[in-house]
Amino acid sequence: MKRFLPGWRGLTQLFAVTVLPLTLLLLFIAFGGVNLHQQDMRALVGERDERAVQASAAALESELHHRIATITSMAVLSSEDLTFEEIFATTNDLANDFNGGIAFLNSDGHLLANTGNDRFWGWVSLNVQSHSLASPPDREPVFSAPILDPNSKQLFVIVSAYSAYRDVIVAGAFSPETLAAETLSATYPSGSHVTIYLLDDSRRLLFVSGALAQANLESNHPGVLEALQGKSGVLYVKKGKAEHVVAYSPIKSTGWALITEEEWEMVVSPSLQLTQMAPLVIVPAFVLALIALWFGANQIVQPLQRLESKAAVLAWGDFDAIKDSVGGISEVRHLQMELTEMSRKVQAAQNGLHDYIGAITSAQEDERMRLARELHDDTIQAVIALKQRVQLAQKSVKDQHGRQSLNELETLAEQTIENLRRLTRALRPIYLEDLGLVTALEMLARETSQNNHLVVEFQKTGQERRLSREVELSLYRIAQEALNNVVKHSKASRADLKIAFEPLKINIDVRDNGNGFLVPKSPTELAPSGHFGLLGIHERADLIGARLEIESALGKGTRLTVILSRVEG
Repeated sequence: MKRFLPGWRGLTQLFAVTVLPLTLLLLFIAFGGVNLHQQDMRALVGERDERAVQASAAALESELHHRIATITSMAVLSSEDLTFEEIFATTNDLANDFNGGIAFLNSDGHLLANTGNDRFWGWVSLNVQSHSLASPPDREPVFSAPILDPNSKQLFVIVSAYSAYRDVIVAGAFSPETLAAETLSATYPSGSHVTIYLLDDSRRLLFVSGALAQANLESNHPGVLEALQGKSGVLYVKKGKAEHVVAYSPIKSTGWALITEEEWEMVVSPSLQLTQMAPLVIVPAFVLALIALWFGANQIVQPLQRLESKAAVLAWGDFDAIKDSVGGISEVRHLQMELTEMSRKVQAAQNGLHDYIGAITSAQEDERMRLARELHDDTIQAVIALKQRVQLAQKSVKDQHGRQSLNELETLAEQTIENLRRLTRALRPIYLEDLGLVTALEMLARETSQNNHLVVEFQKTGQERRLSREVELSLYRIAQEALNNVVKHSKASRADLKIAFEPLKINIDVRDNGNGFLVPKSPTELAPSGHFGLLGIHERADLIGARLEIESALGKGTRLTVILSRVEG
């Protein structure tokens, strides 16, 4: 028995000197890795929730703008010789978004006509002074505060616009609860453990859903104050033994706040418990250390990094980027599957929105052409005839004072003719139809230089070729809007407009030496940031399959590039 003691002593020394330190180090690394894994997943869930709440707020904002457009179109129709019933019939499809009905009221609030919900509109008419409805001389649509219908006990929000032609108010009522339920269901499907709160600027709950929902939200609930101040972000709040992720975002057109809350550990806790137990059951400590290091790098960190880069590309509209698997542990793959499903739903919603925007854009261009024809065929000809009458009158007037007045009138008529022609060219670029995109862009640069304190240089490279009418018109409008932004906002003294024809693509480049700005991280931030011109450019580029790139820095000017690929000459 004694002859075996030295061997046991050697094994003990080996265990004490080598195996035990390696095991302790491994356990430290293993549990430290689990903690890092928790922090990464915690941050990723927070980032996912923040992007989801921003996308949901943008979707609600889009729906609210759609309702504004509906009421505005009805206000425009009221300026024509149509009865209220004919207007209702004309806009029947658009009016489906107003489950509280649509009504016409005079400027004193007297109800003139409405589409259903008679008792509600009668009550609104009697209490019109207590509600924020549009009134003279308002020209922009107005959202009211949420109104409790005394009959149905349901909250309604009224969006209204004033029509000066008939001195009437066009108003449409919709339920914010129904709007939120329909809009947010795409991002937060039934069965999700995310709790959603939608509040107005007085902190009244308009919509609530989820397992953690509270009937009365506390005034100091995390994220409420920040969202009502126009901020968006994410907070981590300790509640008992669990930690909740609270994401918030404002809805600026109405001053509302969208809050989401969930317990982030619900996503990953089962796998984390297995990961914590794994180091206790593996005997070869030094092998486990290598396996754990490899596993952590190859299955967690790298997949999360790849997923983060794909999510960043997804934010700019590349929906295919998120589909390629990043591998990794099941939580990462599950998170990628959720992001893929969310991107599919967002893409479907955007496709529908693009069709709607395309129809609006086409109707806008048709209306511009109609106005341009009327100005050219009627108004300009009438002013030319007036100028000729003045010239004839000059021959018969002998009085010097009278001849001077007629000369001033003739000069004013010439200026009016020139202004109308410039307006007609802006509405309907005749150079584009007759001479092509290059000539139209060159004339656009020349007219912008002549009419503003700005030097605009035009340059063409490559062999010019004609494109379809829709593509040429979209590229022209993009350049026109880009130069308008330079004139209105950049305070630049010089701008360059370039078009480059390459075998497989066409580039349009607009750059200036102005004051620049901070470029939003994704297109969803263009509207909340007030960059509606850039949003229009992005939508036009998207409609023709072009890619938009924006480079800008404060004090260093701006460069806007539109790249149209796969173009045939």
